[in-house]
Amino acid sequence: MDLQLTGRVALITGASAGIGRSIARMLAGEGCRVALLARRRHLLESLAAELPASAEPLVVVEDITDPSAAPRIRDAVLGCFGRLDILVNNAGGSRPQPPGELGDEAVWQEAMELNFHAARRLTHAFIPAMQAAGFGRVINLTGQDEPHNVNPANAPNGATHIWAKALSRQVGRDGITVNSIPPGRIRSEQIDLRVMPTEESRRAWAEKEVPAGYIGQPEDLAVLAVFLASPLARYITGQVIHVDGGTRRYSH
Repeated sequence: MDLQLTGRVALITGASAGIGRSIARMLAGEGCRVALLARRRHLLESLAAELPASAEPLVVVEDITDPSAAPRIRDAVLGCFGRLDILVNNAGGSRPQPPGELGDEAVWQEAMELNFHAARRLTHAFIPAMQAAGFGRVINLTGQDEPHNVNPANAPNGATHIWAKALSRQVGRDGITVNSIPPGRIRSEQIDLRVMPTEESRRAWAEKEVPAGYIGQPEDLAVLAVFLASPLARYITGQVIHVDGGTRRYSH
């Protein structure tokens, strides 16, 4: 299937590792030119070196939680490519809290900045250019809405889903779609280092919780993000689509 992505311009935040890195590779493989954004320059540069020359990779080193970062990022991408067709808001992270530390205000504020405000500001910065072009794809990587405990990252996930739905209704006639993808357990730095550091723990959890029987690889999610980025996905907008091997128990 030709996804009609050749020559499109994509910006992927959190592109240095895991899901973001996989999405960047896959978009480049489909013919996109890509801007790679994260805080770790050496990882972005190593990714850029792996991509085909046609990707014309632009490395953007920024901390997206800085409220002043969005206009700088917009100017860098539009200055290099002249437009942005696809925005993948992938940067984010879980913030589990021990029961005795639920009142740590700094953690709650940081979680909201990283997992909601940063993507909102960046998206709003690029929307006018997408409207002018008559085409845009906004894809938000969020998180579970079936929380098992208090986690400051859960509230921003819900906020993102509501904001994205509202935005999709406002910009739909401009040729712009806005969708959210909550990953289940996908192999990443966070999972491998913080949540399930051993192969035994990952295997045991998957056998108990995942109908598919295994923890997903970043590519298992990237394929959906890349399809949603394509012109073929023009009638899919305002949606929250889970990629979790069947882990989620809700039917809606």
